[in-house]
Amino acid sequence: MDIKALKKISDYEWEIEKTGEMNVPARIYADEKLVTEMDEKVREQLMNVASLPGIVKAAMAMPDAHWGYGFPIGGVGAFDEDEGILSVGGVGFDISCGVRTMRTGLKEEQVKEKIEEVVNELFRTVPAGLGSTGEIKLTEQGIDEVLEGGAVWAVEQGYGTKRDLEFIEEFGRVDGADASKVSHKAKKRQYKQVGTLGSGNHYLEIQVVDEVFDEKTAKVFKVEKGDVLISFHCGSRALGHQIGMDYLPILAQASKKYGIPIRDRELVCAPIKSKEGQDYWGAMNAGINCALANRQVIAHLARTAFEKVLPEAKVETLYDISHNTCKIEEHDVDGEKRKLYVHRKGATRAFGPGRKELPKDYMEVGQPVLIGGSMGTYSYILVGTETGTSKTFGSACHGGGRRMSRTKAKHSWRGEEIIRRLREKGIIVKAHSYAGVAEEAPEAYKDVAEVVDAVHNAGLAKKVVRVRPIGCIKG
Repeated sequence: MDIKALKKISDYEWEIEKTGEMNVPARIYADEKLVTEMDEKVREQLMNVASLPGIVKAAMAMPDAHWGYGFPIGGVGAFDEDEGILSVGGVGFDISCGVRTMRTGLKEEQVKEKIEEVVNELFRTVPAGLGSTGEIKLTEQGIDEVLEGGAVWAVEQGYGTKRDLEFIEEFGRVDGADASKVSHKAKKRQYKQVGTLGSGNHYLEIQVVDEVFDEKTAKVFKVEKGDVLISFHCGSRALGHQIGMDYLPILAQASKKYGIPIRDRELVCAPIKSKEGQDYWGAMNAGINCALANRQVIAHLARTAFEKVLPEAKVETLYDISHNTCKIEEHDVDGEKRKLYVHRKGATRAFGPGRKELPKDYMEVGQPVLIGGSMGTYSYILVGTETGTSKTFGSACHGGGRRMSRTKAKHSWRGEEIIRRLREKGIIVKAHSYAGVAEEAPEAYKDVAEVVDAVHNAGLAKKVVRVRPIGCIKG
């Protein structure tokens, strides 16, 4: 991106000034290096988002931002409840894709001798890969219960504990879901996919806390150096994607019907209070609940597998947070409390202390922000801040962000070679597809440390701990 086209607010905040059809300016939170590495398309997409009706304060991009569908991935847009819109492009197709991190109660030295056995047991137990199916087989009525019950449904079915729900965003179930607004085709695609990891950039890792930056917050999160964690990244699988596909033509018609000027056809949308907007809202929230249920079942399977190999373990949920959502939230805008519809597309919610959405155990320090790296690099746990809540409606990055397309990555590396190279570094990788491993080569991603440092230095979230992988399951 051409840095000369931006107004510098600080070393970690840049503005695209309001011009032409833009209703608000756009803001990019990153250092100069990360901004210049961004595709010029990110600037164009931010200007398009800033031109949507009812947008509040600014269209925003996180330091891992890259070109996406409609919104840039790493994009944030908050909309007024009366004048604003809802957009598939602002949520993403993998609705409520997110990360869960769990403590195991064990140290690295207690696990390292059995790490290969642990990885093999997780690989057998947690279904993964393109089109993977799980042990849960549902009818349409059963799927409706998932879509409206979320992780609460999963716990009621015996997958996990009520204690898990305290540490999941929305406490495991989001309001506003309407299964009747989800197509039969979308539901059918999910009949056998609840409790499955999927493919692409989805993963399950065994990790070790490698460095502690904030002792006080780490203590609240009950993690310390040398602790072994389990983290995994996945979403609503085929159902979420189908919801997006189903509503694109509906929102395209709504854009014309309500006279909404669209600078990019990928940003088709509907007024929040319109029938079309409310139909998508009901379906999108159903997709969120599907993802929360999916991750709860996977958590139960991972806990069972880990404790089978290491019976002395006690696997507990640290937190579960999504990064492809739209949420109704109350925020301070120019000194006034306002109810906003906050789209986060490849951006993680990152609330500071005191928000009612937080688990009571974390209320005084803020929300855990779970940032995944690539399978050969570090990941991070951050904590939300009051500054970030004020600046970005409580939003941060979600990962390193791709620097290379999947197609180019597949032509650049061989999956078998990557697995061998990572083993030499002490990282055991089990994968269902060598091509999938090549697509997710560590070199295909930006340096997650640079991205996290930018978030930290911008004040959007604070670094708490860094973790390194010792075992990884890929689809």
